Amino acid sequence: MTSASGSAARLRSLRRLLTVLFTAMNTAGLLVFAILVIENDGDQGVEKLDADLHRVTAVVSRLIDYDDSLITADLVGDQVNRSCPQFVILSGGATREFGSHRSERTCVNADMGVLSALAATAVAEEALVTGPKDGLRVRAEPLKTESGEVIGAIVAFTDLAPERARHLGVVWRVVGGCLVLVVALGLAGHVLSGRAIRPAAAALEQQEVLLAETAHDLRTPVAALRALAETAMRNPDQHAELLPRTVGLAARMGGIIDGLLVRARLAAGVEHLAIQPIWLDQLVAVVVEETPAPDVEVTVAAAPTMVNADPTLLQRAIGNLLANALRHGRRPDGDARVHITVAGGRVTVADNGPGIDPEAAERVFDRFTTSGASAGLGLAIVRWVALAHGGTLRVYNAEEGGAIFELSLPVSGP
Repeated sequence: MTSASGSAARLRSLRRLLTVLFTAMNTAGLLVFAILVIENDGDQGVEKLDADLHRVTAVVSRLIDYDDSLITADLVGDQVNRSCPQFVILSGGATREFGSHRSERTCVNADMGVLSALAATAVAEEALVTGPKDGLRVRAEPLKTESGEVIGAIVAFTDLAPERARHLGVVWRVVGGCLVLVVALGLAGHVLSGRAIRPAAAALEQQEVLLAETAHDLRTPVAALRALAETAMRNPDQHAELLPRTVGLAARMGGIIDGLLVRARLAAGVEHLAIQPIWLDQLVAVVVEETPAPDVEVTVAAAPTMVNADPTLLQRAIGNLLANALRHGRRPDGDARVHITVAGGRVTVADNGPGIDPEAAERVFDRFTTSGASAGLGLAIVRWVALAHGGTLRVYNAEEGGAIFELSLPVSGP
């Protein structure tokens, strides 16, 4: 029990570890993706603002008069002078003096001192100046005549607050979506890790079943073998009589172990059933002949029937059915009788015991069930053999009393 519990605990720990690894790896990838999305959105927002500012400076520089007073009627009447983004035209400390101009519409309050400083920088460096400044996105572009003389600068500017608010909304949506995806990834990782360790869990269950079945099947012959050995030690004159029985029990134990190992290999998928045509009636006759039945009347009614099956496993299954009937098919106030019928690929084993409780009939083939007419692992093994051959095993009560177990197998035929 401790070993099984320890193995189960290790499997649970492995599942948790696989879930954490799966979630962590996908979360890391999701985090990188989220960062790229957020950065790309921020860059696109800034590029859009810069494009709007560039549009304004391009229109203004085309409408001004470089040879006269700079500010023209076309500029004053143009839509750019009455819309956002705003702009100002300043001398910026250039040698040529002219009156400054500011667009008519007020979209954002801007400090003229800051704008004048930007214009002065653009004029002094004779280069474009862009970037954020005091909550604004600005573009200061120097004005050059055809001769290359810098005569002033156009400073276009717009408020950064709306773009920042929009970008912050995108950030929260991305973060929220990532949190939802992380939870979903955790659940998916839990499901996938469960599927991943399912073969290991099945192998562990098969191991536990194999150990339980080995103990179940070997308990009786081991006890008998010990009794024979103790009898032989106390009675040296009976060695000749006891030795063949001892050898027979040892052979029986070897057969049980071989059968269990075959089942374990079949369950693990490393070996296949040795399917071959078998005369079912003859196999049943052999099992009845080799099974001791003291004080029990065992009768057989058989018709020639050929099935496709593994002879070793099928012999064991029929033996378990007979052993179950011999063990539980006796009424306290009557003789024990077992009747076996073989026909049409079916083997029915009927006893005259107390029968099966209808409410327990569905559980009678469960492992370790010993109430009623169940033989613990014995009937569970019979059901496994039936299913492995594509057959069925069912139980019901006879009208006159007693339980009937019916093993059905595919009939061999053309």
